[in-house]
Amino acid sequence: MSWQNQNSGGPRRPGNGATQPPELGEILQRGQRRVKQMIPGGSSRGRFGFVIVILIGILAWTAIYTVPSDSVAVIQRFGKYLKEVPPGLHFKIPFGVDVASIVPVKRQLKQEFGFGTPGAQDPWQKPTEGQQETVMVTGDLNSALVEWVVQYRIADPAKFLFEVRQPRGTLRHVSESVMREVVGDRTVDEVLTIGRQEIESEALVKMQLLATKYEMGISIDQVQLKNINPPGPVQDSFNEVNQAQQEKEKLINEARRDYNRVIPLAEGEKDQRIREADGYRLKRINEAEGDAARFNALFEEYSKAPEVTRRRIYLETMQEILPGLHSKIIVDEQSQGILPLLNLDTQKGEQK
Repeated sequence: MSWQNQNSGGPRRPGNGATQPPELGEILQRGQRRVKQMIPGGSSRGRFGFVIVILIGILAWTAIYTVPSDSVAVIQRFGKYLKEVPPGLHFKIPFGVDVASIVPVKRQLKQEFGFGTPGAQDPWQKPTEGQQETVMVTGDLNSALVEWVVQYRIADPAKFLFEVRQPRGTLRHVSESVMREVVGDRTVDEVLTIGRQEIESEALVKMQLLATKYEMGISIDQVQLKNINPPGPVQDSFNEVNQAQQEKEKLINEARRDYNRVIPLAEGEKDQRIREADGYRLKRINEAEGDAARFNALFEEYSKAPEVTRRRIYLETMQEILPGLHSKIIVDEQSQGILPLLNLDTQKGEQK
């Protein structure tokens, strides 16, 4: 139903014939007339019954609540802590007697320092100039811009709600204080290069100790450093120094690579030569000892029977030599002048 049909006789805008929107008082009057039409007879008893129905609806709406699966509900009765309720559908005393506060105990929360992620539950508020939380002084009296993230969980909902007035704000102050302390114990080179992991580990331990001491009901899971940069006025100079250091490290690594390639090869060659010399030494020693043992055994047999031993040695020697000769000439002891009778040149050619 349009406004024109409801108020055909109402005022019109001059000149164009369009109907003006109704005012607030007129809308309330129309709503009251509709309620009277819904109540049978329009009597006071019907009105009271309608009010009772509305109160029952409000009662049911305020008494029933749902706790998400990753949360618990902390119930307060007249402002006093009563109990914790697990996830699911629950009932409570309405009209403000019981108040249920939903606390996400299974969800990992985080706080960002120095930067902000769109849609974050605990967004980072960019501070005013001169109050930047990321500007820190290092142990060698230099400055650095440190950005980090703290990931935490709510371990004790009651302590999180009641022991500290602003637990999230307190955690921010604790985190900033600890990070300044840890960064202040190190030089700017350590903060910017090799000391990131040590800073994260030490800051995590100290933050958890303070969170436990203050009974914040928070369990800190991780501290992660993000961007660490020098201040803007010295950024270019620092980049040049950083590039020089990187070039230095590159040259050192190349030298170590060449060293690791050449030195082990020389060491292996040296070990091989030493092993070969040891093998040759052992071989000569064993051969000498074997020859000495053979000579001693032969001498012992010679001392027992000299003539037999001498002949045996002669025969064994000839047995080794003769098979290697191609021509054999046997000459009588008493023969003389036989050389002209031998065709030595022909025998020499046959041997070739």
